[in-house]
Amino acid sequence: MSKTKTYFPLIIGVAIAAGIFIGGKLNFGDTSDRLFTSNSKKDKLNRLIDYIDYEYVEEVNTDSIVDVTVNGILDKLDPHSVYIPKEDMQKVSENMKGNFVGIGINFYTYRDTITVIKTIENGPSAKAGIIGGDRIISANGESLLGETVNNDTLVDKLRGERYSELILKVFRRGEPKLLTFNVTRDEVPIKSVDAAYMLTDNLGYIKINRFAESTFKEFKKALKKLKANGATSLALDLRGNPGGFLEVASKIVDEFLEDDKLIVYTRNKKGKEERSYATRRGDFENGHVYVMIDENSASASEIIAGALQDNDKGTIVGRRSYGKGLVQREMKLGDGSAVRLTVSKYYTPTGRSIQRSYDNGNRDYYDDIADRLNRGELLDEKKIEVADSLKFTTPKGKIVYGGGGIIPDVFVPYDTQMQNETLTFLERRGFLNNFIFEELEKNRNDYNSMSREDFFENFIISDEIVKSLEAYLKLKTRSNIVFVAYKDEVKHYLKATLGEQLFGFGAYYKILNKHDIMIDKVIALSQMSNN
Repeated sequence: MSKTKTYFPLIIGVAIAAGIFIGGKLNFGDTSDRLFTSNSKKDKLNRLIDYIDYEYVEEVNTDSIVDVTVNGILDKLDPHSVYIPKEDMQKVSENMKGNFVGIGINFYTYRDTITVIKTIENGPSAKAGIIGGDRIISANGESLLGETVNNDTLVDKLRGERYSELILKVFRRGEPKLLTFNVTRDEVPIKSVDAAYMLTDNLGYIKINRFAESTFKEFKKALKKLKANGATSLALDLRGNPGGFLEVASKIVDEFLEDDKLIVYTRNKKGKEERSYATRRGDFENGHVYVMIDENSASASEIIAGALQDNDKGTIVGRRSYGKGLVQREMKLGDGSAVRLTVSKYYTPTGRSIQRSYDNGNRDYYDDIADRLNRGELLDEKKIEVADSLKFTTPKGKIVYGGGGIIPDVFVPYDTQMQNETLTFLERRGFLNNFIFEELEKNRNDYNSMSREDFFENFIISDEIVKSLEAYLKLKTRSNIVFVAYKDEVKHYLKATLGEQLFGFGAYYKILNKHDIMIDKVIALSQMSNN
């Protein structure tokens, strides 16, 4: 689901954690001497930092000065050339690699105790027998109780070398004494495919949240399953997807395009071009694909939408995408930090650059996304601004535009009910997730006795649960939030969150998508094409 008025954090996430990369682990090898040969300007910067380090009247953290300097330099370039401090580098790298070494739990500090919300499917904890609701009392004999154990401390204690053993003492309700689990740390996947299931008898659905190293493998597995279930059309949901690796996006496009069709090309400042073409390996070339995008679909998401649109393949559904047509390369700086520098632009097959202008500075660039709602563009496609000078034509004569995102073939307006500001805030900040966990704790046995099918079809969030949420939010936020206009919508979110905690993979979107106007549009388009 798209979110409203949380754009600035998302854009930072796009810049730091995603975007489009080529050579994501390059350190430029033998070119470093050429790139960093001393000259007077670089000498001046080094001498100033040394002078401050040795002579300034007070102790100064020169590392912080260097960080500020690097950020200052990059701020003069473009919004997507970014510096990643060493303290953030591990998390960013894990996110794009698609896994980390740990024990595989989602947890919540409940009454000063680390409590498992759910285990990661097939992860180390799940294999060891840990379940949702378990309280972790100690790890390798060290207590984890009390307010002094924060999330960062817990992560440090639970992570470690791959295949190393962690002995956990666990309290489980109904058991007379603490349980002991020997958990072997291992690689835990960070899924980029959030859901894959059938919307109708012949229309499959795949939700991708980013393009990491593991994404194509996840996508292929999901696509194979859906085809086996009868999918002849596919809804590919890229809403809110900030991007990732260019090569991964190209591989996914290849599944839909016929041999030798141009997917994307990049061009650097010297005019050198690199082109990516479809191969013979596509598994869905004869199926129809509906690509769902919104204002937060960026970079690699736009490569997929642009490649299919320019090749007259499938249907692009939703709202104008983010508008990021720049490609970054990562360079490690030797101290654990890195820079992702824009090294080229990418172009769709018709020659479009869909990069938005950043001539007025980063702040204006960031604000443009939020301003789309204020300008009415998210509600009325006629208010999308296009430039005739950036008009292109596909092989079958369809007019498409460059200069600021991918404009969909079929417009679907912003859903002001399901995507209202309050629900977006509560969902993103984890309030709904934590509240549902506490509700589960009250009647976990009753909830666990329900079958997946019975829950999906028959379970209803009661008015009493909504009132409990209001009381919970009053305690946690110290504000009086009352759901009157959005009571049905909050029930949908609560049921989806409960389903995810009970049944795991795909449950959240399978439930929420039943109240999604863009999904409804795709289903209608699919049914029309079948008639």
